[in-house]
Amino acid sequence: MFKKKMKTVLLLLVLFCFANNINATPRWHILDNGAIEWQVDSRLPHYDHIEMSGLKASAVLRYGVNGDGQFVMERSMIWPMLRTIPNNTHASLMQRFAIDYASLLLVNGMSLNNEKVKSICIDGRLTVVSLFAIGYQNTGTARNRKSAPVVELTRSFFPSTDKPMLCERYTVKNISSKPISVVVPSQKAVYHTDPAKGVDGAYKIVTSIQSEENCLYTIAPKESVTFDASVQAYKKGETELIVDMAGEEQKRMAFVDKVWSNLNLVSPDPVVNTAFAFAKVRAAESIFATGGGLMHSPGGESYYAAIWANDQAEYANPFFPFLGYDTGNASALNSFRHFARFMNPDYRPIPSSIIAEGQDIWNGAGDRGDAAMIAYGAARYALAKADRNEAQELWALIEWCLEFCRRKINDSGVVASDADELEGRFPAGDANLCTSSLYYDALVSASYLAKELGKQSSVSKEYARQAKVLRNNINKHFGCRIEGFDSYRYYEGNDILRSWIAIPLTVGIFEQKEGTVEALFSPRLWTKDGLLTQAGTDTFWDRSTLYALRGVYSAGARDKAMEHMSYYSQQRLLGEHVPYPIEAWPEGNQRHLSAESALYCRVVTEGIFGIRPTGFHSFSLCPQLPDQWNSMELKNISAFTSSPFDISVERQGNKIKTCVLRNGKTVRTYHTVNGKEINVIL
Repeated sequence: MFKKKMKTVLLLLVLFCFANNINATPRWHILDNGAIEWQVDSRLPHYDHIEMSGLKASAVLRYGVNGDGQFVMERSMIWPMLRTIPNNTHASLMQRFAIDYASLLLVNGMSLNNEKVKSICIDGRLTVVSLFAIGYQNTGTARNRKSAPVVELTRSFFPSTDKPMLCERYTVKNISSKPISVVVPSQKAVYHTDPAKGVDGAYKIVTSIQSEENCLYTIAPKESVTFDASVQAYKKGETELIVDMAGEEQKRMAFVDKVWSNLNLVSPDPVVNTAFAFAKVRAAESIFATGGGLMHSPGGESYYAAIWANDQAEYANPFFPFLGYDTGNASALNSFRHFARFMNPDYRPIPSSIIAEGQDIWNGAGDRGDAAMIAYGAARYALAKADRNEAQELWALIEWCLEFCRRKINDSGVVASDADELEGRFPAGDANLCTSSLYYDALVSASYLAKELGKQSSVSKEYARQAKVLRNNINKHFGCRIEGFDSYRYYEGNDILRSWIAIPLTVGIFEQKEGTVEALFSPRLWTKDGLLTQAGTDTFWDRSTLYALRGVYSAGARDKAMEHMSYYSQQRLLGEHVPYPIEAWPEGNQRHLSAESALYCRVVTEGIFGIRPTGFHSFSLCPQLPDQWNSMELKNISAFTSSPFDISVERQGNKIKTCVLRNGKTVRTYHTVNGKEINVIL
């Protein structure tokens, strides 16, 4: 009885803290155009960091506002195809720059001072608006004159979509009542790296103001002038790029607009809508044009020009067909082709990661269940992409990975592995819940895919049979009462709650769903930062939280899921570290790794809307319309068909009406209870 009362008290305390956090004024707010903005107030100093990427470079911008209102920023530049020695996972050329171009300007012959940042906006760019005064000559009556803002300076930072550079645009606006003169200097700094540390010798890095020499402008009141700057790098024999920066900005914003328009979520919750829009950008932008083809990579100043069985095959690749982003789909197919290079007749493990533009591998944690991850992702990708030729090509990889897993089944009927995707950071035993759950889902998908590819009926039936047996074994071997909850142990001998108990819910294994949902949202696991990896620690990884949210929706506990989804979305989009899901803490300092954003998107597609591929032109649909919403829509879905379609869900009394639409016309209508699975054939 005492323990039960203590649990109740702790739960009430946690919910009270969450309520206070949610009701606190968020630092950022959403603009009408979908951007988010921080209108700088007295809550200073404040610092943050954001990663933005293009095909040939990535930038982590460490920015903030000091206590006196002055903007500060350090550009951490990464060039993934400029390889360093040793040419390993982390061998991208990386340099940091803290150039302050505003300090180089001359206005009426004097430097700018007394900066006060007005606002910072994120919309695929990082845009900063500041007011500046200028110094007075220390003579005559000017000695006692107070400085007043004379210039409004707008700085905008964004990566080129296809060039190895960070682009910067500066607009100087005269906000005084008299004309001002502005001198923009010619400025260029050239850095040569150590040739002994580069795969291709020395690299050349150039930071510059891209303008004519000694540009002198006279700016009338309320008028402005714009100049541009860049940070770029290249190999010996390549030349510095002088680009149309306005054109680069247009291309960056065209990419953002395309991603925001495709797979568009419309719901009564603007925070979730906007967080979903931003997550699509981060998921789609971190793709690099490497010597080994297009590679989607995590980023975070560590992981570039490389692929992983979890981040790419498992997390991101199944999402790209829904987004309808050709570059994303191409990177997904390319990653599976790289993994397929390592199939072998002896069924030795496929590497966890293929690195250095495809020229090397990393396999430092042994078999992490990588074959299950790859089979899971490849089969879901093939079904959703609905390209018969691609699916036929991927079938050999899927078959090989499934057979590898089958050969690893232990005496308890579950899959053995050396580790899991956390690579030994936390114990995973000889066989873990995650690997077997992913293998189960891969078997289910393979049974669907075999039918689509015209394989003998016995192939599909056998995979379905194996899935049924494995599901039973998962529940028998891992299902148990742990810390007072009827849920799952993560491995044999595990007696502490782990966040990955959510994995079975994401693949449709619901036998322990009530206890699992309770455990996930109990004070033992759920915190203000999301789920702890293991109860009793302070370590959290967003991937666990995002899997849990998706699984809890799938299990039908939509109100609990919505409460925590709303809280999480506000924290990540409008809180103190924005605007994307993050990797982990304390590891990595909450980096904006790309695949976590894909996992956020899948909370919507697979959790809230309950979409599960069952064929090239079919899927199961299990909408979980939250009680707080009367309707929701997912527009411009590109999976399963060559023509995008929409899904519309609206409440009708105690039931819901679900419509599938194409070109604005309804092609399927279903009247069901909320949370009822529907089988859709397009």
